[in-house]
Amino acid sequence: MRKLHILLFFMVLILISCNKTSNNKIEVVNLIETSKSWDGTKLPNYLNGKPKITVLRITIPPKTKLKTHKHPEINAGVLLKGTLRVITEHNDTLNLKAGDPIVEVINTWHYGENLGAEPAEIIVFYAGVEGNLITVHKEDNH
Repeated sequence: MRKLHILLFFMVLILISCNKTSNNKIEVVNLIETSKSWDGTKLPNYLNGKPKITVLRITIPPKTKLKTHKHPEINAGVLLKGTLRVITEHNDTLNLKAGDPIVEVINTWHYGENLGAEPAEIIVFYAGVEGNLITVHKEDNH
């Protein structure tokens, strides 16, 4: 639970820094609050071990498909620019536009693709355990 609080803290900090209104009042917008990934699957319990928070800013060029991969640890993100489509091995599909949040699927093979004409930019927060991978590519498993 502590990892989730740390993850949410970092997300709120970024939202606060990006959401000042014209009259200089701070505005906080709850983009998502859930215990399920975007495909409706319940998130797993946190793993034991020394916590490690990772925050990535990922830019996906136009007309680019990412390698098939999975995440063994809980992560969530916000698409800052562009559009992104995420497709699981079961063909569940999520279409994101700028400003949309995502709570990723855990231990499910999937890929993302930017079908748009501009780069897709996303910030992703991982609540993991020191020594564990945050992403495993499918071809790395052979």
